[in-house]
Amino acid sequence: MKTARIHSTESLGAVDGPGLRFIIFMQGCLLKCKYCHNRDTWELNKGNEKTVDECFQEILKYKNYIQSSGGVTISGGEPLLQADFIIELFKKLKKENIHTCIDTSGMFAINDKIKELLSLTDLVLLDIKHIDSQKCKALVGFENKLELEFAKYLSDNKIDMWIRQVFIPGYTDDESDLKNLKNFIATLKTVKRVELLPYDNLGRYKWETLGLEYPMKDVKLPTLEEIQKAKEILNIK
Repeated sequence: MKTARIHSTESLGAVDGPGLRFIIFMQGCLLKCKYCHNRDTWELNKGNEKTVDECFQEILKYKNYIQSSGGVTISGGEPLLQADFIIELFKKLKKENIHTCIDTSGMFAINDKIKELLSLTDLVLLDIKHIDSQKCKALVGFENKLELEFAKYLSDNKIDMWIRQVFIPGYTDDESDLKNLKNFIATLKTVKRVELLPYDNLGRYKWETLGLEYPMKDVKLPTLEEIQKAKEILNIK
């Protein structure tokens, strides 16, 4: 039976996909997002090792709460680093008619394993880090080529997605970048929702607890006016 390293779980989450959801936060991430809320999930070999059955049985305890309009969301860290585990878990969830969702950066080449996983996935929360490739690299350590190709694959294969972007003053708030993001989203056929997530510094304490300097300590929080203007550009209500 497949095992995975898991950082933590949340039994009844309400912000990571539709309805009430059981959320599994996977351990491990290769990105270096300067604003990361979950800095303690980056290391690949930490977390608690659990089997598919252990996770599945825990989820079933909440089936009556999540099944009607919610489901299970796999977040992180970066879930796709442990795709084999999620494939096996999602096969079990499908038999129980439980909605499946992955929260990912999409920074992966589309190989056969990823295709199989996505075939079992009802919804992808795709976090587009930055629409400008070089600005993306400066912000998270990688260019955006793979994640944009990932979005196109979801669209071409009729897989529903929510597009997300963290709105960070001085980083992702440029008006031309927002317009380019809107234009890119317009090319996708299966986008069910676009979410602009206002930057906050609530993850700073995790960096400092780990003895690390928080890279964005001098970044100001966005104002309501700035957020509203960006939403208007992206045509978000």
